[in-house]
Amino acid sequence: MQVVRVHQPGGPEALQLEDLPWPEPGPGEVRVKATVLGVGRPDVLIRRGTYKWMPPLPAVPGAEMVGVVDTLGPGVAAAWLGRRVLVSARELSQRGGGYAQAWCVPAEALFELPDAVDDGAAACLPNLQLALALLRCAGGVIPRSVLVPGVCGGVGSALAQVALAQGVRVIGTARGTAKQALARQLGVTELAAADAATLAAEVMTLTDGQGVDACFDHLGGDWLLAGLHALAPFGTLVSYNLTLGAPPRDTLLEMRTLLGRSLGLRTFSMHTYDHRPAERRALMAEAIALVAAGRIRLPEVMRLPLAQVRQAHTLLEAGEVPGKLVLVP
Repeated sequence: MQVVRVHQPGGPEALQLEDLPWPEPGPGEVRVKATVLGVGRPDVLIRRGTYKWMPPLPAVPGAEMVGVVDTLGPGVAAAWLGRRVLVSARELSQRGGGYAQAWCVPAEALFELPDAVDDGAAACLPNLQLALALLRCAGGVIPRSVLVPGVCGGVGSALAQVALAQGVRVIGTARGTAKQALARQLGVTELAAADAATLAAEVMTLTDGQGVDACFDHLGGDWLLAGLHALAPFGTLVSYNLTLGAPPRDTLLEMRTLLGRSLGLRTFSMHTYDHRPAERRALMAEAIALVAAGRIRLPEVMRLPLAQVRQAHTLLEAGEVPGKLVLVP
């Protein structure tokens, strides 16, 4: 079978497409033959060799696979054969492993997919699961209004969708007319310019000087500070990545300049759920139910052949992927 491996961490050229024997499932395992493979930022970190939960080299990136169970290991119920499923590395003991034509995983890790959730939508489910978790960690209650920078990205669009599905007001940023049009197609009608220097002022104008209850920031840098200034009293900023690095000024001192608003800052990682399997799987079940019920308007999925995996990473790092990017083996 074809598989993508990283022998020496680096740029997109470190992704090597190789032929390996088809794997055979062990006791309690199944083999899933892939139809689509999700691409995400943790895959980039694995490729670079900087992921905190790095698998051993040679490493296979990839955290999600949608496919069909085609082989059963000893002890697995025959009913699994032929089922459409989602495999998420969040359910496994080791991250990575998904950039392949097939994946052998424990049967207990699978998520069965209803007919109402097609392969492209299924590839978005881990982002929806993450979005549900993010939305709940903003002060412990569902906020009334949120700011989502990069609202057309994989996580951003998922976050906007689960927020809108729960009646939350969403203000987003989207760079360029194409992404702004996509944001509106997703139901995000309030957009601020994708400029950290003006973000807070625009949000205050849109909210009549109130600000938003929560901001979900994956950029860091000046964007994190701008997000703080866009918050309403008792608002919370949730930092779930630092794509642009740390803020240029001390964050606590910046919050002290806004002391009259009593703001909160929270960091978030989905790895918090690594040892909370029941809660983690419940979030995924909720994500599947939302999509199956048609309550989520997903963006169009961008598909590339597995052989173009280097191009996929180049597009992802350049921020040129609206919504979800998948590889087709």
